[in-house]
Amino acid sequence: MRPVGFSTTPNLVLRLPMWRSRLMLFMLFFVFMLLLIRAFWIQGPGNAFYEAKGVRGTQRELELPASRGKILDRNGQVIATSLEAKSVIAYNDTVPDDLSAEKIHKLASLLQISEAELRKKLKEERKQIFLKRQVDPEVAQQIKQLEIPGIGLNNEYRRFYPEGEAMAHVVGFTNVEDRGQEGMELSREKELAGHPGARRVVVDRLGRVVEDVAILQLPQNGKDLQLSIDSKIQFLAYNAVKNAVEQHHASAGGAVVLDTQTGEILALANYPSYNPNDRKKLTGEQLRNRVLTDTFEPGSTMKPLTVAIALEKGVVNPNTNMAIGAKYLVGPKPITDTHPYGNLTVAQIIQKSSNIGTAKIAMNNLSAEEMWNFYTSVGLGQSPKIGFPGAVAGTVHPYKKWMPTDQARIAFGYGISASLFQVARAYTIFARDGELVPLTIERSPSFKPGTHVISPKTALEMRSMMESVTEPGGTAIKAQAEGYRVGGKTGTAHKLVGKGYGNKYRAYFAGLAPISAPRIVVAVMIDEPTGGSHYGGDVAAPVFSTIVSETLRTLNVLPDSNKKQMALQDKETADIQSASAKVQPAVLKR
Repeated sequence: MRPVGFSTTPNLVLRLPMWRSRLMLFMLFFVFMLLLIRAFWIQGPGNAFYEAKGVRGTQRELELPASRGKILDRNGQVIATSLEAKSVIAYNDTVPDDLSAEKIHKLASLLQISEAELRKKLKEERKQIFLKRQVDPEVAQQIKQLEIPGIGLNNEYRRFYPEGEAMAHVVGFTNVEDRGQEGMELSREKELAGHPGARRVVVDRLGRVVEDVAILQLPQNGKDLQLSIDSKIQFLAYNAVKNAVEQHHASAGGAVVLDTQTGEILALANYPSYNPNDRKKLTGEQLRNRVLTDTFEPGSTMKPLTVAIALEKGVVNPNTNMAIGAKYLVGPKPITDTHPYGNLTVAQIIQKSSNIGTAKIAMNNLSAEEMWNFYTSVGLGQSPKIGFPGAVAGTVHPYKKWMPTDQARIAFGYGISASLFQVARAYTIFARDGELVPLTIERSPSFKPGTHVISPKTALEMRSMMESVTEPGGTAIKAQAEGYRVGGKTGTAHKLVGKGYGNKYRAYFAGLAPISAPRIVVAVMIDEPTGGSHYGGDVAAPVFSTIVSETLRTLNVLPDSNKKQMALQDKETADIQSASAKVQPAVLKR
């Protein structure tokens, strides 16, 4: 039998309508055209969109941090500088949602945050978030080794302070964003900070930089700042204050050292202090720059200023003899001294620190207006213009509001307030032959002319009287510095507690050296000494002695005396004076 062909079998012949085949052909052609149009769109007009998407996944804009300017002391020693550090950044659009618990634990441990806090940050909608700033390079390297996609590192700087707590209140510190928060870091923020730049880079899936694409903006580093502070003098002043606070079980202390020739601040020390490199347990008490921000009634350190007004006016001279007596009644409460005196010269009023004598000079010879004008002319009641944050003005009430009791009390340092820095500056008139010296905390080695407040004759007479305070018979034998003639004035003031005076005191000493040609003014304050004596001559004067002797040697100032330190030779005399001052009057004077 002959075989039959498939197509010749009538039952198997398939005849399709022509429109169906054409429809299939058209659909194939239409799909092909769609693909062709899509390819054209991707390669042509729509290219920017897909390129941007690709760039978003592989390119980043990173900040190029600017290095903050260094802070230097007067001799060029670095007291604040910037060290390299790393910031840890999470690119949340790249970090996997299914990140393992083990890597979460390790990363949180290295960042020193909780796992819950880390997970919360990684779920934020922001595409870029800082997980931690100023990470040590060693820790950053360990984070890099975790190889977590989307976790990147960026270069930045963190501040380092080589002098630690001794210089803390001068330089201050910066926050994690490297912005000044205290001290010179805050007051000179614009000059120190500089301006950051930016760069575009290509990163891999782990966030590692694999290629630099472009520098968008170059960083501008901050300017260096050179201060007038001498690191060595600052350190010895800080140690002297710290030792006195600990020895006398006081709550705080401070000291300031001024160069009378240039007006430069050589030291500005406070205790308690803090370590600006480790501020985890920082308190407000540690932050206070007491030399500039704390005001107090200056007590007997005001007496040389009051007497200087009378000398300048010509109503008294150092040898003018005055009847003192046991009490002086001005108002309902009498003014007293720690010892009853018969007659004293004006020079002896300063040497013995007589409240009665000073009040009588003021009430019998000076008007309230004359006193107010003089006090304000030496800077009391006005904020120091040294560009330091927090410097206070103190209080000198308008003279028209003074009652007779106010005038008498203000004459020996009660009823007004000032900072230790203001007292030190006021004493520059005695060191510079009557000129009030303009002060600066920035390096300024040239001589600065001052404003004439009193005559050279008055300044010379006051220096002689202030020197007698540190000699036998005076209230501050312990202020003597071996090899140098010194002069100054003690102060011991009750502290206000509520509306009255309690049993807490501040001890002061302010003075200058060497007397033959004064180069420095030093003022010392010890707050609430409780370890026995609380008098300025016992508590603050020895700190003055230490600072003066070491500072003058550091400045290569030649000795002007061949005497040994009388505080040691005449210890017996000093002890007798301290023992005889056990009776506490209503208002202390020394």
